[in-house]
Amino acid sequence: MALTPTERSLRARAAAYAKHAAHDPRPTTEKASRAHRESFLKKVDPEGLLPEVERHRRAEMAFRSHMASLAYQSAKARRKRAGGDAA
Repeated sequence: MALTPTERSLRARAAAYAKHAAHDPRPTTEKASRAHRESFLKKVDPEGLLPEVERHRRAEMAFRSHMASLAYQSAKARRKRAGGDAA
């Protein structure tokens, strides 16, 4: 029997919780976290021409912008689910 997308998501969430209950999640997710942060370095300076300090400053701002955008989208979705205006 095939699982629905919701069932797959719930099963995966339960597995992730079980994994993190047995292991410290920081080493488990370190490689992915580093790659995610490095993607912002590549985004702001794909050719690596900027001085290192400026490159990291811009990457940090790009990361913050990304996170703020996610927070905005999340708030909008919560408002929509609550029956408010989602404009």
